[in-house]
Amino acid sequence: MQNYFNYFTEIEVHFQRRRGSLLLLSTLDWALIETWREAGIPLEAVLRGIDTSFDKFDARAAKTRVRRVNGLAYCSQAIMEAVEEMKEAATGAAKQEADAESAAPGFEQERIAAHLRECAQELGQARLTSVAAELAATNITSLNSLAEEALASQPNLEELDRRLLVMEEKLLSALMATAPEEELVTLRTESERELAPYKARMQAAQIKQVEQQFLHKRLFERYRLPRLSLFYMRQG
Repeated sequence: MQNYFNYFTEIEVHFQRRRGSLLLLSTLDWALIETWREAGIPLEAVLRGIDTSFDKFDARAAKTRVRRVNGLAYCSQAIMEAVEEMKEAATGAAKQEADAESAAPGFEQERIAAHLRECAQELGQARLTSVAAELAATNITSLNSLAEEALASQPNLEELDRRLLVMEEKLLSALMATAPEEELVTLRTESERELAPYKARMQAAQIKQVEQQFLHKRLFERYRLPRLSLFYMRQG
């Protein structure tokens, strides 16, 4: 669970620091970060890849005028290279195991329960119809039940998060099946347009993943759906 909360924030701050401005990350950038997180790419590898990309960019910029880096996709290739370097360096190293008896800082029972209840409340206010609305109602019941269980005893964080992610995926599938075709086409077109300048730096599988994450993020935003994963739990 190391860096569980800070993954997105640290990447955003580090990218902005290297760029030298408070450029807000785009939906495409957030989708890309989420694919890295879901793939289990260490935060250190992402930060190292960003540094490598900007070091090379700065070296070229010193010799000729080039446009500024405007997106994280510019760094994707260097990040994948950093991952491979870290894998090689870690060969033979013993993997540290988390202490299952104690709760990780920030994952106290009360905070988890509050997150689950808040998600249930937001699901109840979401603009859903048909199958998606029925599934949301089922999820609301499950989330409130999980909140009570979390208060009764410290939950297994990985098991709970897997369950929450499955709930998200099923709800997303219902949205994909019932959303108007024109809406999905518009979102896919938007995704392809934003990703186009960076495709040369990304592998085909990664491009597909980012396009899917972009679409998913936009759908959750459009229908005002909460992200259930513990990753999105409020820190304060």
